[in-house]
Amino acid sequence: MDGTSTEPFSRAAGSTQAPLLSVKGVTLEYAAPGRIVRATQNVSFDVWEADRFILLGASGCGKSTLLKAVGGFLAPAEGQILLDGRPVTGPGSDRVVVFQEFDQLPPWKTIRENVAFPVRVSGRLGRKEALERADYYLEKVGLSRFAGAYPNALSGGMKQRVAIARALAMEPRVLLMDEPFAALDALTRRKMQEELLALWEEVRFTLLFVTHSIEEALVVGNRIALLSPHPGRMRAEINSHEWDLQSGGSPEFQSAATRIHRLLFDEAPIATEIDHA
Repeated sequence: MDGTSTEPFSRAAGSTQAPLLSVKGVTLEYAAPGRIVRATQNVSFDVWEADRFILLGASGCGKSTLLKAVGGFLAPAEGQILLDGRPVTGPGSDRVVVFQEFDQLPPWKTIRENVAFPVRVSGRLGRKEALERADYYLEKVGLSRFAGAYPNALSGGMKQRVAIARALAMEPRVLLMDEPFAALDALTRRKMQEELLALWEEVRFTLLFVTHSIEEALVVGNRIALLSPHPGRMRAEINSHEWDLQSGGSPEFQSAATRIHRLLFDEAPIATEIDHA
């Protein structure tokens, strides 16, 4: 595959399974004072059911803008985004975003009410059923005993767990996470990565996750799309089902991190696939 290809990277040669999410030749632009800024150019990739798909790149490469486009908050200037084979034309409860700013829980609602609220507002469940679903996902993120507490009683990491429970309670087709742990200290961030993976093992949701941390990408993801500096273009994709949380200090893990760094910042155009499965 050469640097001019616009075809999305495939999960496996000969696979007949249809992707859940397809980003096809997407160019994104936004208005800035006196000019139009191109955030991404001709980006293509596929995400399958239960993938943990990472958008990795330096600040300004358009990865968060891509996430907004998948969320339906920004229309592509060129290309198309498909979910279940249908064009994404706006926001929807089938795509829920968890942002970096975790401290946005209404302080007058209990944790249980905070998690249940979006489900109730969507009209999908009544109050009793929404609260039952909130209890289910609070148990999944280990916060059942704080269900009756208010947000000011929780640490930053716990608030982010509430945000994840609230998103999963909507039972979206794709969970979108925009650098969700970047505002946390290093130890809490690592713990949240571990908890996210443990939750994924139980629930098997589909994840599209934005980060600028190579280590976080390798820990969280089973597939990693590398985006070039501004404007963002697909430089490479790494497919790996073998990384685990114990491998962070291993020579293999460090070698992969070094190789990703080279792929991200090598000035030569790259479009390749590296499979460590």
